[in-house]
Amino acid sequence: MKKKDKEKPKDKDDIVKQSDLDELQNTIETLQQEKDDLFGKLQRVSADYANFQKRAPKQIADTIAYEKEMIIKSLLPALDNLDHTIQNSASAENTEVLVKGIQIIYDQLLNILKSHGVEQMKTLGETFNPALHEAMMRKTESEKQDNIVLEEFQKGYMLNGRAIRPSKVVVNKLETEQVAPDQDEKEQDKAVEEIDKTEME
Repeated sequence: MKKKDKEKPKDKDDIVKQSDLDELQNTIETLQQEKDDLFGKLQRVSADYANFQKRAPKQIADTIAYEKEMIIKSLLPALDNLDHTIQNSASAENTEVLVKGIQIIYDQLLNILKSHGVEQMKTLGETFNPALHEAMMRKTESEKQDNIVLEEFQKGYMLNGRAIRPSKVVVNKLETEQVAPDQDEKEQDKAVEEIDKTEME
C-alpha cells in the first residue's frame, strides 16, 4: 500500500509528447541544413575571392597595356605627318610653308592629348595661382594688375582638371605704395594751421 501511495500520477506539463519531439527534431534538421548551405556559400565566396586576387593584377596589367597601346596608336598619325614634313622640308618653297606644316602637327598633337583628357593651361593675363603656376621671376609693370601672369616660359598641362605640370611664368609684382615725405609735411602743416585757427578764435 505504501508503494502505491508514493507513486503519484505525472503532471501533464511534465509529459513531452512525441509530436513535440518530432517538431524539435525537424527544427534541428532544418537549422543544420541552413548551416550547411551557409557554409557552402562561404566556401564558394572564399574561393571566388581567392581567384579574384589572382586575376586582378593580371587584369590591371592588361588594362594598362591596352591603354598604352591606344595612346601610342593615337600619336602615330602625328608622327607620320612630322615625318612627311621633315622629308619635304628640303623641297619647301620657303620657311613659312615649313612652319605652317609644323603648326598643323602641333595642333594635331594638342587634339590627340585633348581626346585623352589633357589640356594646356591658359596663363597669360591670369591671376597667379601657386597650384597651377611656378613663378620663375617677377617683373613690375605698373599699367597692369598686381599678381597677374605677364609671360610664360613653359606651358602647363592638366589631366581631367588636375594639374600634372605647372606653367613656368613671370609674375607682375607692383611696389607697395609708400607715402611720399612731402605729403607727410603737407599734412603736418595743415594740422598746425588748424591749431593756429582754433587759438585765434
